[in-house]
Amino acid sequence: MSDETKSNEVLRVGVIGARGRMGSQVCQAVDAADDMDLVAAVGGREWLFSLSDAGSQVVVDFTHPDVVMDHIRFCIDQGIHTVVGTSGIGDEQAEQIRHWLALKPEVGVMVVPNFAIGAVLTARFARQAARFFESAEIIERHHAGKIDAPSGTAIATARGIGAARAAAGLGAVPDATTIEAPGARGNLVEGIHVHSVRLPGLVAHQEVVLGSTGETLTIRHDSLHRSSFMPGVLTAVRAIVDRPGLTLGLEQLLGLD
Repeated sequence: MSDETKSNEVLRVGVIGARGRMGSQVCQAVDAADDMDLVAAVGGREWLFSLSDAGSQVVVDFTHPDVVMDHIRFCIDQGIHTVVGTSGIGDEQAEQIRHWLALKPEVGVMVVPNFAIGAVLTARFARQAARFFESAEIIERHHAGKIDAPSGTAIATARGIGAARAAAGLGAVPDATTIEAPGARGNLVEGIHVHSVRLPGLVAHQEVVLGSTGETLTIRHDSLHRSSFMPGVLTAVRAIVDRPGLTLGLEQLLGLD
């Protein structure tokens, strides 16, 4: 899109991880948006000052857990708002980000476990349902190229379910397993078992199964193409310039929180 067709109100957006599966899709989505200008597309381990030199107002990061905190720190130091889709941001990392932001109170960082609107709703519905059932487990399925397991989405969903169960006064989920091969019951997150599947042909899928005596409830979301994440990414980019500090997830932007 040429500069002549853009208004003076366009957001100058940079992307880190621009050559990756998600990063390249973000570049296309930003470039196609009338209110955004893709000013920098940087690989995961390339020269970050290209982002500030290009005058980026917002940076979207889809890279690797090993480097994402360095990227966030760089952007905060440069006064650039950051939207983070990279996994690996837990409670400890979030606290560190808040510490950095205290020195730059005008800057915003948004960390989003999953940008698909359906995935956000799945986590919301699972939390609402959790207090009505004796037990819950999560099965998350992703493509074979995904480096982390469980996914950040599944971890966030499990934490939300665990918190909802605790608030409702529910105890541990029933499980009589005493003989277990390593990994047979998946990973335990806040008392919730999370099972990870990695297969070629998949993109991103999550299934929350809740059960009580005589009934089960399954809440499932499927992302069939990476384009499904782009409306959420663009929503976050537009919102972050007016949201200083740390924002976790998209729920507040969708009026769900």
